[in-house]
Amino acid sequence: MALDRLDALETRIKDLVKLVHELKKKNAALEEDLRTIRQRFAEQSDSNRRWERERMDIKSRVEKVLGELELLECLEERKEVAFD
Repeated sequence: MALDRLDALETRIKDLVKLVHELKKKNAALEEDLRTIRQRFAEQSDSNRRWERERMDIKSRVEKVLGELELLECLEERKEVAFD
């Protein structure tokens, strides 16, 4: 009877060791996946910042051109008023 209990305990311990080994492998794979995802996220964040800077630059340039067009329109209106 004691040997049966010892055999059962030995089997359970072997199963637990096997489970721990499998969990360690899965954990290592998940950590690698996490590293890869974090790297991609950092790269995407850098890319997003570049796009945002470019967008702001374009917006600023368009606003400047629009301001210059409005100034031209004001000058044209003054010329028309002066001729009337």
